[in-house]
Amino acid sequence: MSVRRPPLATESMADSAEHRDNSEEAGRRPKRGVPEGLWLRCPGCQQTVFRKQVEQLLSVCPECDHHFYVSAQDRIRQVLDDGTFEEWDAGLRPTDPLGFTDKTPYREKLIAEQKRTGLTDAAITGGGMIRARRVAIGVTDSAFIMGSMGSVVGERLTRLVERATEQGLPLIIISGSGGGARMHEGILSLMQMAKVSAALARYDQAGGLFISVLTNPTMGGVAASFASLGDLVIAEPKALIGFAGPRTIKATIRLELPKGFQTSEFLLEHGFIDRIVPRAQLKSEIARAIDYCGK
Repeated sequence: MSVRRPPLATESMADSAEHRDNSEEAGRRPKRGVPEGLWLRCPGCQQTVFRKQVEQLLSVCPECDHHFYVSAQDRIRQVLDDGTFEEWDAGLRPTDPLGFTDKTPYREKLIAEQKRTGLTDAAITGGGMIRARRVAIGVTDSAFIMGSMGSVVGERLTRLVERATEQGLPLIIISGSGGGARMHEGILSLMQMAKVSAALARYDQAGGLFISVLTNPTMGGVAASFASLGDLVIAEPKALIGFAGPRTIKATIRLELPKGFQTSEFLLEHGFIDRIVPRAQLKSEIARAIDYCGK
């Protein structure tokens, strides 16, 4: 007579121990989540959008057409033909003429901003080609002390205008400055508004074409001087443009302000700017304007 043998207890215990070891190893293994940096939160529509898609659209939201901040270097790459940009006056460096100190000494602030942004100051100027048309171009960048006009910014822009005058080049300045005169440099900064404006007056007398492009934000002394003096003034959609900020104005005059009164759309409606051009069309629109004016 055969005797039925029960399953070995050691086998089931071994299987259980192996399963437990695998579970513990899985618990120790880091969970595979979504890699950082793949998605962006759009400040316009609050949607989460794919970063690569935004970059392919020149940093514009695919859902609501919000125009994200882009650096001065990126703007140059977006507007000029590849490999044609030649920087001018890169050797100019800001100093601390007043020995200014607030939370930190201005000299230290400059060094920190230069390391953080990769810029030497808030403006890049040079020459290049737009659809095979040679131009003089300057770009201000709000990342560097809010794009405020220090002595170097004013000097670079003035020299840019003067070279455009001498060489008979169309002049493009793309403004992305949330600050006005840089208080750290006092009157030396404030005078840059008049200096650049005077150079533009001489350029105009010589028959030059100045196309001013306003981006978000264009405020303060920049908006009050050269940014508003273009023969053609173009703005990106929904850009904040004005002198004092809306909160400052409201606190000063104590009146309710019109909704969106400092946006591109409001200013176009009231004749302050000439056109609103989405970023993807800007290069073609500038080239078309140069051809139309015969420059």
